[in-house]
Amino acid sequence: MTGTTLLLLHGFTGSGAAWAEHLAALEGRFEVLAADLPGHGTNREAASVEAAAEALATQLAGRSGGRPAHVLGYSLGARVALRLAVAHPGLIDRLVLESPSAGIADPAEREARRRADERLADDIERDGLVAFVDRWERNPVFASHAGLDPAAAARQRAIRLAQDPHGLAGSLRLAGQGAMEPLHDRLAEVRAPTLVIAGALDPARPRAELVAAGIAGARLVVIDGAGHTPHLERPEAFLALVTDFLQEDAAA
Repeated sequence: MTGTTLLLLHGFTGSGAAWAEHLAALEGRFEVLAADLPGHGTNREAASVEAAAEALATQLAGRSGGRPAHVLGYSLGARVALRLAVAHPGLIDRLVLESPSAGIADPAEREARRRADERLADDIERDGLVAFVDRWERNPVFASHAGLDPAAAARQRAIRLAQDPHGLAGSLRLAGQGAMEPLHDRLAEVRAPTLVIAGALDPARPRAELVAAGIAGARLVVIDGAGHTPHLERPEAFLALVTDFLQEDAAA
């Protein structure tokens, strides 16, 4: 492990292990920290997006000796990374947001999402993890996974089935888009050079485009043939984008 710390933040139902396919390449360039977000993996106690960002800020400050780190977040992880960039801009050198959202600005829509997430959390605790994962994998946002490499799909499912159902339920209640403070009005506070990655086939792509438009100088790259998870669906293209962006200063 060498160089700048690179913090990797997975999506909902994931864990630090979700980045396994990219770790070998990244660990040759950066000091990689693949965290388990609250309610996921070994970190079973759920927390809000805001609390998760504060805990990571403390961890980064202690780990890097105060030197800024690179941060890469996917979906839920991108929302946590965005909060971290707004609340602690001095801790971030470069920021990569894959399939991000700044939350839900409209109060009525936010409350509707909060209620929907509460119902889904109840379903997880009532019906169990297998039934929930089966349902989650049928979410239209993952429709493009029909073309996913079978081995990658199997690894993704195994990570989901290894979760604690109460941790996932708590994450929905505390860190869902209906629960988080929307950040649309604070995007201009992001100071780090930012790369936003979206899949051309992602139904949620407009959210990523809004985030990119709100951050001064942010670069938006849309990956053809990918949906909500470019790091899984187009791994080589994704890795090339990320490593080139994070190493721009070193190459200058």
